[in-house]
Amino acid sequence: MAPGAARADHRVLIVDDHLLFAESLELALSVEGYDVRRLELPSEGGSMATLRSLALRANPRTVLLDLDLGRFGDGMNLIGPLARANINVVVLTASEDVGRWGGCMRLGARKVLPKSGALRQALATVRRLHVGLPVTTRDELESLLSEWSHHRQAEDDLRRRLDLLTPRERQVLGSLIEGRTVRAISERSVVSEATVRTQVKSILAKLEVSSQLAAVGLANQVGWRHGA
Repeated sequence: MAPGAARADHRVLIVDDHLLFAESLELALSVEGYDVRRLELPSEGGSMATLRSLALRANPRTVLLDLDLGRFGDGMNLIGPLARANINVVVLTASEDVGRWGGCMRLGARKVLPKSGALRQALATVRRLHVGLPVTTRDELESLLSEWSHHRQAEDDLRRRLDLLTPRERQVLGSLIEGRTVRAISERSVVSEATVRTQVKSILAKLEVSSQLAAVGLANQVGWRHGA
């Protein structure tokens, strides 16, 4: 069987909401003879479950998956179901969070590639997967899983600190996340600015940070929201 014909049996599905990048991948892989398809993301409605169903129905051998899928959310939610269906998942991401990369590998991804220079690396990775060669070394895998473990421990510690906040402090932090000033919080809550400043000071102490901006950043880091 000619190499081109063999590659035609290898279906690659691209799941990426960045149209130009997805089209570039599609063209490059098509030129090399692969059966390439782009998952058409619904313009209205739909959910991550919809994308999962569409991806599985396409019956690909390899999926090139972006983590940032716009209104559909985090592409990490697709890795497990696809990997359990014996599909090679190659993650392409602009995220530089190596702990998150490790999380992808833990869920069953075969490789994580940064989007900078990803086109060439993606082609090389698909070629190796096509002929059954490994795409990640044991050392790389262990390093990424270790980063994930450290990342998870740091997030657990942060959530523990957030759990120390009183109900009122949680309300104040929620208002800071929404961009409200101390004055606006005091007027809304009908308390003095001094009282709100005391509450903010307590929040900073419990979160072990020195500024309101840092407190908001830590809360956003773990997706914390008041009332959640």
